[in-house]
Amino acid sequence: MLGESHSLIHDFPESKDTINALISADPTFAKDAKTYHQLDEEIRKLELKGAPIEDDAMHTLKHNRSVLKDSLYQRIIAA
Repeated sequence: MLGESHSLIHDFPESKDTINALISADPTFAKDAKTYHQLDEEIRKLELKGAPIEDDAMHTLKHNRSVLKDSLYQRIIAA
């Protein structure tokens, strides 16, 4: 759905405590989670404005968000 939040806690509510612990204890995870949040926010804003960028640029943003989310999720389940 356009404009829908894909925050880590929204998508993985069962891992909320683990996510918060990793953000507090692991600077690399915290940095990546912040980058992920910024990408997600940028994509949501663009979608709500009717995606005023080229399709390839939007695809790249979404791809980068997906790759980062996969990486973060692997670290969440490993913790």
